[in-house]
Amino acid sequence: MSSRGEEQSFISDARRTQIIEATIVTLNEIGFVRASLAQIAKRAGISTALISYHFGDRMGLINRTIQTLIEDNASFVLERTKAGRNCRERLHLFIISSLEYQETYPERFVALVEIVFNARTPDNIPYYMLNDDNDAEPLLLELRTILREGQESGEFGDFDLMIMANTIQGAIGEHAAPGVATRMDAASYGAELVRIFDRAVSPLPARQP
Repeated sequence: MSSRGEEQSFISDARRTQIIEATIVTLNEIGFVRASLAQIAKRAGISTALISYHFGDRMGLINRTIQTLIEDNASFVLERTKAGRNCRERLHLFIISSLEYQETYPERFVALVEIVFNARTPDNIPYYMLNDDNDAEPLLLELRTILREGQESGEFGDFDLMIMANTIQGAIGEHAAPGVATRMDAASYGAELVRIFDRAVSPLPARQP
């Protein structure tokens, strides 16, 4: 690629990043329903035509934004989770770092939730109902892997992988629910979840004869 082409590519990437960041701000300030291209363009300081040039339409932009948010969240958590020396430590780190992400980047987490619970496919299916196992998001796949490997190694007991993974993810997400975060900070909430799920995944004690 020529230096001119590289420069143009850099400028385009920077512009797309600017627009996505403005989308995140807009979702936080006025929510998904009211987050029109005009509102996003206003916050980005550009024209709606420029957004359309880079993303096609509103849902093209929304889909690229949620992809970015999922990738950012996954990168943050997976980088920390891999430091675990065994499956139990990896599970602890997964829970703690997931909540740390919420606390460190609350606006990104809010934007993600706004899209997941309000966006719909062309077939009018809410995004939160899309559960194709072949297209599961990376954090859920990692959590299932930790649980499965823990069972295989004997660190964890017998339980349904999908139910346990979804329950853990649900409990992590619940911290962002209205009122919860004001009652308990992320660190305390995470410590409590670690204690609860440490028991939940542990093998049952052997029965005494």
